[in-house]
Amino acid sequence: MYITTTPIRVRYAETDQMDIVYHGNYAQYFEVARAESIRQLGFTYKDMEAAGVIMPIVEIQFKFLRPAHYDDLISVKTTLRELPSNHRIEFHQEVFNEAGKLLTVGHVVLYFLDSKTRERTLMPAPLRERLEPFFNVEA
Repeated sequence: MYITTTPIRVRYAETDQMDIVYHGNYAQYFEVARAESIRQLGFTYKDMEAAGVIMPIVEIQFKFLRPAHYDDLISVKTTLRELPSNHRIEFHQEVFNEAGKLLTVGHVVLYFLDSKTRERTLMPAPLRERLEPFFNVEA
């Protein structure tokens, strides 16, 4: 299992009139955390695109438990529970406030696609090699 935590400070523009983070911003928070999760492996979305692979979202789900507010320092925990064996990757994500209270949970499913043909493909080998140690997989 691969787990990372990404801190994000809530900006004023991300809140509504009720001083609550607007629900649509959670998609961006999840994306920032996914990108940072991959970056912590020494690989980036830019590297993936250079390898000819894109990752569109095919499913996203949120469950809002408690609100986040302006200037809160939230943490997005990103978990990859399984090493992808095909074209599909699923990230489980949780958002916590500074007190450690769970605010939001969700998951995001993305596909690995060949950037030219838009056909399903496998995870780029360099990314897979960096993830394998977290899943006790022999090369």
